[in-house]
Amino acid sequence: MIEDVEITDNEFLRQFELEIGDNMARIEYALQDRKIFLTKYEMPEDLEEQGFRDIFIKAVFEEIKKREISLVPTSPEVAGFMRKNRRKYKDLLPVGINI
Repeated sequence: MIEDVEITDNEFLRQFELEIGDNMARIEYALQDRKIFLTKYEMPEDLEEQGFRDIFIKAVFEEIKKREISLVPTSPEVAGFMRKNRRKYKDLLPVGINI
């Protein structure tokens, strides 16, 4: 199923990665204290057209939730996903941050 994607945390490059065939999507991050800043989103057009944007971002959010750290979406694409799914993920935002 398309929802069951596996993401990789490439700690060396500080990015979450999703590989589908020859394509790779990535979300770069910066860690600071108990917060993760999602700073840059890149996805090949092929994957974007197949609807992988929300699936990838959701998988990253779920991974962050497991780690029990706060999320600060600074990338416009990630912030847009947060706005659309505010109810489900608002507990990931640090105190005082509203999207």
